[in-house]
Amino acid sequence: MERKHFLDNIRWVTVLLVLFYHVIYFYNAKGVFGGIGGFYETQPWDAIMSILYPWFMMLLFLVAGISSKYSLSGSEGDTHRRFIKDRTRKLLVPSTIGLLVFQWMTGYFNTQVAGVDVLSSVPQPVKHILRAFSGIGPLWFIQDLWLFSLLLVLIRKIEKGKLHERIGRLFQKPSMGLTIGLVVVGYLLILAGAQCSISHPNPESADGLWNLYRPLAYFVPFLLGYFVFSHESVQEMIAKIRIPVLIAAVVTGSIFTVMMYGKNDTDPIVLKGWLCNLYAWFAMLAMLGCFKAWADTTSPFATYMTRSSFGIYIVHYLVVASLGYMMKRYTSLAPWMMYVILFFAVMLLSPAIYEIVRRIPFVRWCVLGVKKTEVRRKK
Repeated sequence: MERKHFLDNIRWVTVLLVLFYHVIYFYNAKGVFGGIGGFYETQPWDAIMSILYPWFMMLLFLVAGISSKYSLSGSEGDTHRRFIKDRTRKLLVPSTIGLLVFQWMTGYFNTQVAGVDVLSSVPQPVKHILRAFSGIGPLWFIQDLWLFSLLLVLIRKIEKGKLHERIGRLFQKPSMGLTIGLVVVGYLLILAGAQCSISHPNPESADGLWNLYRPLAYFVPFLLGYFVFSHESVQEMIAKIRIPVLIAAVVTGSIFTVMMYGKNDTDPIVLKGWLCNLYAWFAMLAMLGCFKAWADTTSPFATYMTRSSFGIYIVHYLVVASLGYMMKRYTSLAPWMMYVILFFAVMLLSPAIYEIVRRIPFVRWCVLGVKKTEVRRKK
């Protein structure tokens, strides 16, 4: 199969948006959990969070679903074993073993950001483990993705590829009615998945973790990617309506952003709302359609980012948490300087850390899930 460069480009561009988001998030004044706090009571630039948060992680799951379909080809038994083995190494290893090897450093700064040394009275080995788990941060994404990959194999064993084939036949002859139906039904499915969040989480329970991982909210776009958007005919259909859905995304996103000014846009009630999910759906369709039409190509930089963005995503939050914390606590820099320094640091140091880690034997397997043969191919 010819490589889908537009999917590669969506993936690495979205990863860069995640890095940018975390710079704004770390100093946000909205009260979003995990940030160190803002500089003013309300900060207009926090609106960037409202623009990005509703859709960019959903989009990554949707693209992962499409990519999973392309990966699962060949003899079913061999393909399933290879797929699970590959996903376990690339997703589960970095988000478990990698916590103890690398992410504990992020966990250290996360506990400092919290402002209370809750680990001061525990033995050092236990302290290391607890810091490692508090360093999960953005790795919730790959933990979810690993679970979804296992569930997908189970679903494939049950449906034997029949559902995917039927959907493909349905979209062989696209029409305006079929296009509208896809947009409407897709939105209803996204909205339904979002209802899994617990509206009023109990702080003394695991409700907060459930709302962080939002398994159904992200499993729905993953399955839509696998069963629907992996079809070439559907991709072409979305590319044809890219302008209308882009306009719809701008309009709904603008309304949502204005409504969320100074408010916590990660509140479960907000994430379950019809407007948030409508904006998210239009934004995902717009990204797919526009990249399919205008960015289905590559370049030396795009090729590098395609093979490196996953590793950059894994290591980037250490830069955000460490440098962001130290500037806020130990310097008197103007707020705009902190944002600028942190932005350039995360964009430049994250790839540098990734390049160092991937060259260290065994560590690269623990932190990035990378084999020696993969490193050789990248050289």
